[in-house]
Amino acid sequence: MARLQPVLSGAGLSEIDFETVLRLGRSPGQRLRMSDLAAQTELSTSGVTRVVDRLEREGLVTRQACASDRRASYAVLTETGRARLESVLPQHVQDIDDWFTGLLGAEELEAFLATLRKIRDVVRPCATAGASGAAGAQAAAACAEMAAEQAKEAAAPGQDAVSVQADVL
Repeated sequence: MARLQPVLSGAGLSEIDFETVLRLGRSPGQRLRMSDLAAQTELSTSGVTRVVDRLEREGLVTRQACASDRRASYAVLTETGRARLESVLPQHVQDIDDWFTGLLGAEELEAFLATLRKIRDVVRPCATAGASGAAGAQAAAACAEMAAEQAKEAAAPGQDAVSVQADVL
């Protein structure tokens, strides 16, 4: 949103950079599997790789190998990344309050947030993938189901859906 961009630009962050460091910052251990980060940001796996590459060059994020799965890796927020996020977040939250949520009473805000979550869960079922607790597990299941459906739709005659699903994920 154009109104929020000056704060992000002032900190040297694009919207997707901010979304990435924000999602990492609020995740357990301030890290997410790259595939979960891609799902949460609605980027392709190559798209999230490019974003993480850029953030890694800036020292905001680092990669960490997954001990249990050599194919997977984590994007991890660094102290520098955390500091950058913390420098932007107060003004970002204030702007959202000034332009959106502050216009609503307590009951209206509660109803508005519940409605947004309901819409998010339908439109972006992977938005909480990798998060801890029931919401994260539900998002992971929804992402797997969505990927399987996309794989079936994308499979050429004679090609199995599993190989296509690997490309989708």
